[in-house]
Amino acid sequence: MSSSHKDLIVWQRAMQLVVDVYRSTKSFPREETYGLISQMRRAAIPSNIAEGKGRYSRKELSQFLLNARGSLLELETQIEIARALSYLADRDVEALTSRSSEVGRLLNGMLDYFRQPAPIH
Repeated sequence: MSSSHKDLIVWQRAMQLVVDVYRSTKSFPREETYGLISQMRRAAIPSNIAEGKGRYSRKELSQFLLNARGSLLELETQIEIARALSYLADRDVEALTSRSSEVGRLLNGMLDYFRQPAPIH
């Protein structure tokens, strides 16, 4: 396993997703500043990955990866809400959904890895 959370591909992709969310929500109506914009921007996906990487056990890391996965699913729901309200163009929804799916696959892969018994040294 890499030495820093910044070395994790899943963290890198999650960071890209969050940056894309910030850019995409700039054009939302002002009245959404403390509503949907705030919810989408607070998706703590990369923060959860980083915090988990800093923990001492596989179990703790797994818990933070699960938290990241939960935040990702919340974000996917908020993207759909933004689509339904016509706040996001179809191309933006597709781009965010594609990046979100990639992060989800990477998170699931890590979670599967940590479900296996720890190697005995």
